[in-house]
Amino acid sequence: MTAVTVVPAVTAVMAVMEGALVERAVPRRPGPALARLAPTARRLALGAAARRRGGTIEVADAAGAHRLGKGDPLVRARVHDDRAYACLLGSGSVGLGRSYVAGWWDCDDLTTLVQVLSRWTSGLRAPLDALARATAPLLDLPARWAVPGRADDAHNVRAHYDLSNEFFGLMLDETMTYSCAMFEGPGVSLADAQRSKIDRLCTKLALAPEDHVVEIGSGWGAFAIRAAGRYGCRVTTTTISEAQRAYVAEQVAQAGLSPRVNVLGADWRDLPALAESNGRFDKLASVEMIEAVDWRNHDEFLGSCAGLLRDEGLAVLQAIVIDDRSFERAKRHQDFVRRMVFPGGCIPSVQSLVSSLARASDLRVVDLEDIGRHYAQTLRLWAANLATHAEAVERTGVSEELRRLWALYLAYCEASFLERHISDVQLVLAKPGWRGRLQSRPT
Repeated sequence: MTAVTVVPAVTAVMAVMEGALVERAVPRRPGPALARLAPTARRLALGAAARRRGGTIEVADAAGAHRLGKGDPLVRARVHDDRAYACLLGSGSVGLGRSYVAGWWDCDDLTTLVQVLSRWTSGLRAPLDALARATAPLLDLPARWAVPGRADDAHNVRAHYDLSNEFFGLMLDETMTYSCAMFEGPGVSLADAQRSKIDRLCTKLALAPEDHVVEIGSGWGAFAIRAAGRYGCRVTTTTISEAQRAYVAEQVAQAGLSPRVNVLGADWRDLPALAESNGRFDKLASVEMIEAVDWRNHDEFLGSCAGLLRDEGLAVLQAIVIDDRSFERAKRHQDFVRRMVFPGGCIPSVQSLVSSLARASDLRVVDLEDIGRHYAQTLRLWAANLATHAEAVERTGVSEELRRLWALYLAYCEASFLERHISDVQLVLAKPGWRGRLQSRPT
């Protein structure tokens, strides 16, 4: 008997977003074996979802039309293959993603659909979070025997960032910035919003021409180029994505900044040795890179950051963060994004970061700004860029399955920010000898 058939209907549907059921009930790739489960899964899903509150989903399938849930917002979905129901109930958000990528269902608004499903399952999160927090001390012990290493990080980064510079060029703006932008007012372009975000980081670091900055996670070079070009400082930046490293080196050369920007392909674990031989840095920046660091490596990573800085140093860390109450569950849970888009990813929480800093470093938080309200718009514009450049994306050789995967990925993340389950913060961290003044920031 499979896990799908033994779980009560309500729990099964609530597991859509949480992946609470045992994933072995569904093959790694959705296939014909799900056909025998489809009728039962369909009855469970439609029956249990009928009275959910927080939004309405109108579902059409081969058997007819069904109105599920109550209230606004309203979203419409079309199920082309009933195996989607079994895939969904068997592995939650992973099943949602696999069945969508397989073309088994479509809908008129992916973001709204994920928002409604999130609201339907919100009642399950609190007890699951509480259970995860209670069992964490026991589960953490064996987990720490299998800490991911350099090879794991390199594989995971290649799987995501080495997809294609051309593909990311079509999705992102001209600055090639793959992190939350900051829209200072209505009508601001994505590129200008990204420049505003970078300037905000540079202002918080009080960058000056005499500074030598180390950046962990180069991306496609936007921070390094703007910091060196506009603020006149020296920058040492590193990424373990070879596609990114080559791109950044070329952009730096074209901007005439090679004397001030050193582009490395070094792992973050190698940077302390560099600092020991060449001197510690004045400032440090890392923008949405810690999400690629496993939770078991947070102490080492943040400790290394502290060791890179002079005693008067200052650091700024921009990080996607999850609700503190959900961190212990999320750090183990393989949801749609971690399984299908960003392998090895781990979203920290503010509390987990602060605790790790206290354990492993002499860095202290001197400022925290939540900028998560800007991320939904950033993601929406990325999705719009891919839609606008659909023909060009196809010419890059990206498959239809991969295009569907990224459409759902961007919508899934947008919905998560809109529902405030995750957010984005800029943390300013100071070494013990820092006695500077925090720079003012716009409201």
